[in-house]
Amino acid sequence: MATPAFEDIAETLEFLDDWEDRYRHVIDLGKAMPPLDDSFRVPAYKVDGCASQVWLRPQIEGGRFDFQGDSDAMIVRGLIAILHALYAGLPVAEVARVDAAAELGRLGLNDHLSSQRSNGLRAMVERIRQTAAAA
Repeated sequence: MATPAFEDIAETLEFLDDWEDRYRHVIDLGKAMPPLDDSFRVPAYKVDGCASQVWLRPQIEGGRFDFQGDSDAMIVRGLIAILHALYAGLPVAEVARVDAAAELGRLGLNDHLSSQRSNGLRAMVERIRQTAAAA
């Protein structure tokens, strides 16, 4: 049930044999994201449970889910970009149906992220699910 944008990321990462190349690609995804305006770097948008500073600002328009996000760590910005590709544009009701663990598992990230980064990624997914459920 992944979006075309997420499938593009999955295909690219599958093509890259070396984990260092994959890591660089994830960082490049983060660099390509627009920065979050400083006015949204507030406690209401901060995600707890992440080793880095992470902010997710949800946007729901026309029944579709989207968000802006940012982090002070480049790899985490890349993870936010991947989550954006996974969830952006979905109808709000479908957000909860996404098996994020399985989809992210396809990328092989679990084997290469520290436990703190993995916990942070789960916290971001949980925030996205809670936000969509409340909408």
